[in-house]
Amino acid sequence: MTGSIAPGQPLIGFGQVLHKRLRPVGHAFRYPTYFLMLPMRSLHRHGGGALAHNRGSALSFFDCDHGAGGDNAVAWIDALLLREGIDDAQGEIWLHTYPRVLGYTFKPVSFWYCHRLDGSLRAIVVEVNNTFGERHCYVLDAPRYGHELSADKVFHVSPFCTLAGGYRFRFMRREEQGVHQTVACIDYHDRPGDAAAGPLLQTSVSGTLEPLTPASLRKALWRYPAMTLGVMARIHWQAFRLWRKRIPFISKPALPTHTVTR
Repeated sequence: MTGSIAPGQPLIGFGQVLHKRLRPVGHAFRYPTYFLMLPMRSLHRHGGGALAHNRGSALSFFDCDHGAGGDNAVAWIDALLLREGIDDAQGEIWLHTYPRVLGYTFKPVSFWYCHRLDGSLRAIVVEVNNTFGERHCYVLDAPRYGHELSADKVFHVSPFCTLAGGYRFRFMRREEQGVHQTVACIDYHDRPGDAAAGPLLQTSVSGTLEPLTPASLRKALWRYPAMTLGVMARIHWQAFRLWRKRIPFISKPALPTHTVTR
């Protein structure tokens, strides 16, 4: 975070997305991005400030873009945690996600950082959307920054990857000379029993956080005027490039029985 940050103030991060495929042929890309980091309990109690919350604007956030599609995503995430036996995440919930831009959004992955009342991190919920309009959540219990967490892959995302294996997650926060940064890494291992094979995919999203103000919103819109449309366009462009490289195409499997994996 840069500058003075008030407690419970919505934030915006400017950074980049990295994606690297290692097998059977190399394929990598990176592109600049920005994202929201929202204190969801504070947002519902005190409003979004400069951010349009549940109302239309050039850049906005709608609760219905998450979870079950209702108008209160905090109630949804609280209910999800309780169903998973996590009843001590009653502190702030910080949501790392993409906004709506010019009324459109696509959110490949969002991260819910759920805290105890004392401010310590209790759980992270990784909310994944695919381009078929489907959604799945991975609940990471008792996470620690800088430590690896894992989950079996059960949800179809890319037509160039099977459901074999699982994910390894790492989340990091760092501060240097008053500049606060966040990093979320997701590596996909399709051969977990073969340590020599290593990951199939390495991905990350990182950024420097600053207060979400009219000035920072203008900066986001001027620098990336169609950012969320660009997310969807890049997904299809990279899929075309993988097809050109003759990566095997995987037919879409059936949805998992449950919408949450812990």
